[in-house]
Amino acid sequence: MAAGQLFSRTTQALFYNYKQLPIQRMLDFDFLCGRETPSVAGIINPGSEGFQKLFFGQEEIAIPVHADIEAACAAHPTADVFINFASFRSAAASSMAALKQPTIRVVAIIAEGVPESDTKQLIAYARANNKVVIGPATVGGIQAGAFKIGDTAGTIDNIIHCKLYRPGSVGFVSKSGGMSNELYNSIARVTDGIYEGIAIGGDVFPGSTLSDHVLRFNNIPQVKMMVVLGELGGRDEYSLVEALKQGKVTKPVVAWVSGTCARLFKSEVQFGHAGAKSGGEMESAQAKNQALREAGAVVPTSYEAFEAAIQETFAKLVEEGKVPPVKEFTPPPIPEDLNVAIRSGKVRAPTHIISTISDDRGEEPCYAGVPMSSIIENGYGVGDVISLLWFKRSLPRYCTQFIEICIMLCADHGPCVSGAHNSIVTARAGKDLVSCLVSGLLTIGPRFGGAIDDAARYFKDAFDRSLTPYEFVESMKKKGIRVPGIGHRIKNRDNKDKRVELLQKFARTHFPSVKYMEYAVEVENYTLTKANNLVLNVDGAIGSLFLDLLAGSGMFTKQEVDEIVEIGYLNGLFVLARSIGLIGHTFDQKRLKQPLYRHPWEDVLYTK
Repeated sequence: MAAGQLFSRTTQALFYNYKQLPIQRMLDFDFLCGRETPSVAGIINPGSEGFQKLFFGQEEIAIPVHADIEAACAAHPTADVFINFASFRSAAASSMAALKQPTIRVVAIIAEGVPESDTKQLIAYARANNKVVIGPATVGGIQAGAFKIGDTAGTIDNIIHCKLYRPGSVGFVSKSGGMSNELYNSIARVTDGIYEGIAIGGDVFPGSTLSDHVLRFNNIPQVKMMVVLGELGGRDEYSLVEALKQGKVTKPVVAWVSGTCARLFKSEVQFGHAGAKSGGEMESAQAKNQALREAGAVVPTSYEAFEAAIQETFAKLVEEGKVPPVKEFTPPPIPEDLNVAIRSGKVRAPTHIISTISDDRGEEPCYAGVPMSSIIENGYGVGDVISLLWFKRSLPRYCTQFIEICIMLCADHGPCVSGAHNSIVTARAGKDLVSCLVSGLLTIGPRFGGAIDDAARYFKDAFDRSLTPYEFVESMKKKGIRVPGIGHRIKNRDNKDKRVELLQKFARTHFPSVKYMEYAVEVENYTLTKANNLVLNVDGAIGSLFLDLLAGSGMFTKQEVDEIVEIGYLNGLFVLARSIGLIGHTFDQKRLKQPLYRHPWEDVLYTK
């Protein structure tokens, strides 16, 4: 591995398996460092394509999303770092696919639990092809003021506190990602800060070793000293011991191997990392610390003395004139996300939607304040749900039962009415369910099923003004308006609509008052003197009876009743009900595998 610097201010990465927060942290770090281009060139989300919106400072940018690794590498040939956030199940396969791309130079594997046999194959391939693997089980790495991998160094506040927005003179390598943050802070306190930091990961077989990175740091002119944090278990530290003994490392190394407390336990102890388990005396923290000390590394007597040892070593380099002064600057503030600012009470922002009927923010959705569990436990029906979502209150059982009866009676009226006909023709054209449903619904209007609201409006106005049926009908005639809710193409005086009779029977039995319905019947009696088919139809029956429901329940003010009629609630009942039938006709045609419909020419009057 050796060579030198891995990253620069122009390094770009491909991010595998989209995670919003790590990517945004990378972009915020870019902005903090004054980079001109974002460090994330593209995102790979298997099976997905498009763009993801993120922020680069104040500017919102769209980062391309690619469906596979090959396509991403072809689209972004200058991106040579592959950051793999795949799970341990697929991390090895996707990492190997990335390593085989000629444009990829460094692969960082975040996942823990990658099978050791898979990791060994990755290591072998990377070494044979002069590529670098960081991880598995790593948080990544950072070059101060230039580039960082994913969540490395944590929050922006921590990055600023540790002065990672500009390069220092210390090369740092650790097995632990969590301890890296601690050491970044310690190093910033007693030196001019980090130049580059790497967490190799805590697995038994890391993709790159402590000594790999120390030897690399040794070749970077800007790195004046190295800090190494190892841990008990494995023999990785001994490769660094050999490099020191052979004189391959010419810069000061301050090292500590954690886990000295393991000797306090009577039996062998497995610490947090898979590799942090001593397999014998040589793998103990004490043995490793001693070996490093004897090889020439600066090794303190305890972790508590680690920071002082770093400070002393750095001070000596400054005294010798080997560390040039670092140019300090104040990094730009990162714009705060709106949701964060709102939560902290720093800003207030207007909402874009108002909702009063439902709320899905708690443990379970609520309809008009009633939890979903209560709806089920109390045996509520469709009518009750409609009363909550449409009228924002729990109506009496006779009211919700009436709503359900209306839905059942209006669900369908055969295949010949315009709505069903449209849905049937559309289904036979091979269209999807939603298209078939909508084609039928679009026929609902003043001539088909859309007269319920108008019937309610006119009957209410006439009754409230105490007009006689004669005065009402004749005034409508003078205006050239047909009385909504009166008249039927098939039904007549001797063959009245059974649906109307059922609704009237239920209302007379259960409603406290049916004054509007009785007025509608009086109007029907008058219109029948004019023509045999001017009967009260189902629109008129529902319209007048709904007025009785609203007025008789005692749960609505006069203003609310007027508003309900004006908005169009009652036609909503027909739309909801008839959707059931239209869906049924659609399924029927598809089940029967009916061919494309063509209207017979003999049923068309061709004329000039």
